[in-house]
Amino acid sequence: MPGPDDSSPAPVRAPARRVSVDPQGPVLIEGPVEIVLDDGTIARSDRFVVAVCTCRRSRTYPWCDTSHRCRERGGPPSEDRNPR
Repeated sequence: MPGPDDSSPAPVRAPARRVSVDPQGPVLIEGPVEIVLDDGTIARSDRFVVAVCTCRRSRTYPWCDTSHRCRERGGPPSEDRNPR
């Protein structure tokens, strides 16, 4: 344990990353970001803000491709597209 006359410099704290969690979507992280996957490989993104998939539906996992969004088929067209 350091004593009162210890002249070593104080530890430097790295800047904190800001993370935003959307319950219906991805986790947004201020980049650059490195993510360690289940198999130990590292996925890296140098983007300013990175969207990380939490639903595992993304075809570009671990990055979000908006696959979490509900896709609804439109109903019948409101206008008749076959003019007479």
